[in-house]
Amino acid sequence: MPNDCELPIPRFNAKTFLSIVRGKKLAFIGDSLARNQMDSLLCLLSQGETPKDVYTDDSDHYRTFYFPSHDFTLMAYWTQHLFSSAVKIVNGSETAMFDIHLDRIDDNWGQKLPILDYAVISIGHWFNRKNYLYEGGKVVGCIYCDEPDVPNLGLADVVGKAMGKALEYINDCKECKALFTLVRTFSPTHFEYGSWNDGGKCKRTSPSTEKQADYDFLMGVRNFQVKEFEKIKKRTTDGKRFEILDITRAMLMRPDGHPGTNSHDPSYRDCMHWCLPGPVDVWNQLLMVLLQNKDGSMKQTQLN
Repeated sequence: MPNDCELPIPRFNAKTFLSIVRGKKLAFIGDSLARNQMDSLLCLLSQGETPKDVYTDDSDHYRTFYFPSHDFTLMAYWTQHLFSSAVKIVNGSETAMFDIHLDRIDDNWGQKLPILDYAVISIGHWFNRKNYLYEGGKVVGCIYCDEPDVPNLGLADVVGKAMGKALEYINDCKECKALFTLVRTFSPTHFEYGSWNDGGKCKRTSPSTEKQADYDFLMGVRNFQVKEFEKIKKRTTDGKRFEILDITRAMLMRPDGHPGTNSHDPSYRDCMHWCLPGPVDVWNQLLMVLLQNKDGSMKQTQLN
């Protein structure tokens, strides 16, 4: 909440949200941060109706909950990169790298689009490592590599490109005539004194000021995503609609909002996901407003 003013969006109300999505299906498409947002929404909506736990796969990556009184289905579709990808094998051994095929959509979510009314799509952190990018079966670039004849592309550029291609796929889906897609921008991490695998930690107990937040790099990732959103917004066809959940700038100022060592695995300092209840709940507050505004006239909002 900003100082000395009110947020220009209403507080989340479970019954209002459920009345908006009555008879509909909504899926969060992305990695564990997409799941983080789904868990937040599930908790918030449980204040209005207790859902039925309908489905979970063995890995707990795909979840389905059903709110019978409102005939509303809430789902999570796991995808690391939105596109077909596989762990890179070097000398017969698995590595921490991935081969990502930017011309082959991940069927784990792509084939399920036609049943959806709402899709909240997000990506980011699985690209932030040494990865190789393919199109037409050939390497077209990489992230964090130094090899001859392979363009070394920046994280922001690649995340933007992947998001743009995924949005094109959605827009070209002939069976998805009334699909409403929401692009959730990059969710920042707050590791200090190291990264996630070499001693990084997050012990802050209060929000940052704008001057304290590290804007440039992460806002750069967000800016490429917004650019692709704006391009697809101009091309929307067949009754589809695209909006944006622009949360990056606000979340940059919430280093206090992560579980840290207070998670299911105390040996791991979680400075990536968000506590529940916590800052992630505001994403769903904004989501409610975007869904409520059916005529699409709402001015683009960046959550500050």
